[in-house]
Amino acid sequence: MATLSVYSCPPWPNSSPNRTPNILFPEGDPEELESQSQSPFESHYPIMPQDPTPNPNYHSLLSSPPDSSSPPSPPPPISLLHLSFNQDFGCFAAGTDHGFRIYNCDPFREIFRRDFDSSGGGVGVVEMLFRCNILALVGGGTDPQYPINKVMIWDDHQSRCIGELSFRSEVRSVKLRRDRIIVVLEQKILVYNFADLKPLHQIETISNPKGLCAVSQGAASSVLACPGLQKGQVRVEHYPSKRVKFIMAHDSRIACFTLTQDGQLLATASTKGTLVRIFNTADGALLQEVRRGADRAEIYSLAFSSTAQWLAVSSDKGTVHVFSLKINPGSPGAGQSLGTTNSNHSVGSPTSSLSFFKGVLPKYFSSEWSVAQFRLLEGSQYIVAFGHQKNTVVILGMDGSFYRCLFDPVNGGEMTQLEYHNFLKPEAAF
Repeated sequence: MATLSVYSCPPWPNSSPNRTPNILFPEGDPEELESQSQSPFESHYPIMPQDPTPNPNYHSLLSSPPDSSSPPSPPPPISLLHLSFNQDFGCFAAGTDHGFRIYNCDPFREIFRRDFDSSGGGVGVVEMLFRCNILALVGGGTDPQYPINKVMIWDDHQSRCIGELSFRSEVRSVKLRRDRIIVVLEQKILVYNFADLKPLHQIETISNPKGLCAVSQGAASSVLACPGLQKGQVRVEHYPSKRVKFIMAHDSRIACFTLTQDGQLLATASTKGTLVRIFNTADGALLQEVRRGADRAEIYSLAFSSTAQWLAVSSDKGTVHVFSLKINPGSPGAGQSLGTTNSNHSVGSPTSSLSFFKGVLPKYFSSEWSVAQFRLLEGSQYIVAFGHQKNTVVILGMDGSFYRCLFDPVNGGEMTQLEYHNFLKPEAAF
């Protein structure tokens, strides 16, 4: 059950704003919603240029002036609760136990931050909408800034909260498109129209504590992927054509998946974490299967390159892998065969020297392995995306680490580290 509220309130961090009465709408009653709701999302203003200059005084709007009679106390230690890239992977957001921060990836720099009360203010989900002024926030941590069953819509241009979505259970994740808000609960996904918060669709899923969900971002496509009702199943919604495709991706439970920007390709990994599979979302055909390793691993993130030529994988084993894909999603036959490698003479995924025994020996011996690798601290949690510079990947760690690495598309092998920062301690950057 969800309720909606569209209202005005003072800028943060006023925890008890004197706002206008909430207008509440029962879930699944679009007629009542349309007749009573306002339209707060009239315009989206860019807040982050491609080469932004940080405003050192931005976060001071939420800080109390120092007491001149006593020496300043050291800032409280920061704990990360959430990390996520924006839709074009040019920025990332960090939710902490005291607020949230927004960073640019290339060049790396902090753009702005919102720090709440030092004794609380936890933000467990921060979802950006490209580089514009709209963000979706959910409280988190031991002392959340907002209830964990609410999605707060924050407009940074107006410096005020312009709406919220309330539910009877904890919000696991939020995804944004320019025209949609997708809220993921434990066993349900709800889709709302961005312009007026009108509920459009509700999907029942298997238990989904990680809040797994992926949406395409192309203007010409509207594709959503989520867990199905069976173990190992992915449900794919094609909204323009009103088609639903169920893909039995794995025998084990789904651990991670992602879509290409246009929604044509789906990459999936199971809780075993040894294989990653790539499917055509239109017909569910398996296009390619690549092997991360032989032993079990927890897959933390999957990412396609913008051209769908490469796939990056991060796991708890401490290695980021880059695989070469043999598919061209733009070609007419992409769904019928593995196709051929792209024509820029990049290296193909290495295969076992015993691959000629395919069909006789176990599948392991004919597996496709990663082209390039980057070694990290084993056991730490990292997410990965492809950088805007050619043949680069950006890696973010829950320990505050930021890496930008270069891989060789011809020879493969170990990646070259180009950059490292601890984004929680800017003074330690080098």
